[in-house]
Amino acid sequence: MSVYSVTNNSNPVFQPKGGKQMDQSDFMRLMTAQLSQQDPFNPVDNQQMVAQMAQFSSLAGISETNTALAKISEQLTAQTQLLKDIKAATPAPTPTTQEG
Repeated sequence: MSVYSVTNNSNPVFQPKGGKQMDQSDFMRLMTAQLSQQDPFNPVDNQQMVAQMAQFSSLAGISETNTALAKISEQLTAQTQLLKDIKAATPAPTPTTQEG
């Protein structure tokens, strides 16, 4: 993780390792760094901070939902394939005639 000082004019403030997407721990590190570096006479707006946390929480929930739905989809695909295999392995019933 690269964090540059406040006086450094380099553009990137944070670079995740290996090009991965940022997760909740990265967000917490950024928020902690932001709070520790803020001007005490001009603090960060509380509403903005809460809005950012709510957005991240919502995004985390959506990601968890997507993961759960992907697992459900995989299970349904496997069950469908199993049913197809069972149907293919089951011999067709022979027609019977009723004499009466």
